[in-house]
Amino acid sequence: MIPLNRRFASFVVSFAVVMCGTAAAADTRLIDAVKRGDPAEVRALVQQRVDVNAPEVDGTTPLHWAVRDDRLDLAELLIRAGANATKANRYGVRPLSLACVNGSAEMIGLLLAAGADPSLAEVKGETPLMVAARAGRVPAAKLLVDRGAEVNAVESWRGQTALMWAAAEGHAEVVDLLLSRGADPGARSNGGFTALLFAAREGRIDAVRTLLDRGASLNESLRAEASRTAGGVAVPAEQPEAGLDAFLLAVGNAHYELAAMLLDRGADPNVAPRGWTALHQLSWVRKTGIAGSNNPPPEGSGRMTSVEFVRKLVASGADVNARVTKRPPAGVTRLNMVGGTPFLLAARTADVEYMGLLAELGADPLAANMDDTTPLMVAAGIGTYAPGEDPGTESEVLDAVKLALKLGADPNASDKNGETAMHGAASKHVPLVVRFLADAGATVEIYNRKNKEGFTPLEITQGIQRSMSIIRSAATEAAIREVMGRAGAPTAAARP
Repeated sequence: MIPLNRRFASFVVSFAVVMCGTAAAADTRLIDAVKRGDPAEVRALVQQRVDVNAPEVDGTTPLHWAVRDDRLDLAELLIRAGANATKANRYGVRPLSLACVNGSAEMIGLLLAAGADPSLAEVKGETPLMVAARAGRVPAAKLLVDRGAEVNAVESWRGQTALMWAAAEGHAEVVDLLLSRGADPGARSNGGFTALLFAAREGRIDAVRTLLDRGASLNESLRAEASRTAGGVAVPAEQPEAGLDAFLLAVGNAHYELAAMLLDRGADPNVAPRGWTALHQLSWVRKTGIAGSNNPPPEGSGRMTSVEFVRKLVASGADVNARVTKRPPAGVTRLNMVGGTPFLLAARTADVEYMGLLAELGADPLAANMDDTTPLMVAAGIGTYAPGEDPGTESEVLDAVKLALKLGADPNASDKNGETAMHGAASKHVPLVVRFLADAGATVEIYNRKNKEGFTPLEITQGIQRSMSIIRSAATEAAIREVMGRAGAPTAAARP
């Protein structure tokens, strides 16, 4: 016989299961009918006095679903039957926000007439106007503003406004509407962005033009002292985009047509808030490597090519021999870029097209960095961090080296670190370049010396520590031994 206390416990559990099962089996016929878009069934259920506000498990009501699917007929039917237009589901989403996602002015008007509040923010402060601005429908946004929506409301996650959302999505007409109703073009997000900077980064040329026409400053820049970004994480002063203006943000994201328009509006072609100009920037925008944490190449926008943009940039007064004063965010590299010209940085990525274009436009192909490292040395591989991951295939490097030599580079020059072009070829693991340099006059008595780190080119190919790895190239070692042997230089003293 089961003891009384155990029988009572069994009864309680059984009762709880029954009650939970009953709760789980709530009447969702109306929601199902709305999801199917069946007005006849919805009307029949309403006439049966089914609860029009009965939610699903997550609090989503029939009206939520009708609005989500932009079924104005079903929403009208539900509201006439008493549906609550202000009810939020478990996630804080109200029907009005769903209408704004669709940009449906008619649905928004219906919900406002039913008592929805145009200024009532959802989780993290997102307002209906922000959602409508992102959707880009002018009538929807205008209706909300006309009914009292706050145009300068700020959501609490990233500190962004409706104007920023419209600008980032490129909805120029909504941008114009919001500005005409008092939106602040100078407001900044937690990350330091204004609406103009968002639009420039995303390549929204019409939105940028509208903002400038209505008073936004061309000289706005991303503040390095921005307090925080999403999630409250502090933004360090060395943030790659910190200090950049709309022009450099456009160039950095390959929006060349937009950047050209900004030049026409008065942007400074030599602006260098972080120690490098747009001509330097183009070297890593055009060609990225995969070493370290490099981002993929930007997708860009517009019809203008980078070559066309460079020509316009130089015609607008850009200095083709400008010097880097601070290390740029050009990926992982051992190269000291300070003092480097755009030509030298183009050589780093073995971008022969860009090197040739800069030389044509007046760049000095022999200008070295502050370590006296020449573009030829850089093209050959000086500064390589991870062979095979840095920009430039072996054939591209060979072409870059050929161009540098054609433009007058000395294959026997050495820099302050005791490195030569042959040291670079050994570091980058490019045996074709090793042989070409030897044929072009690289003298074994000069290059077969230890650099400041204590390595000859041959020793570099046999493996030196790079970060946490020791990387060797048998093919490049064989090439070094071959050219040294042809010159009668001993190789037995090299490390085993």
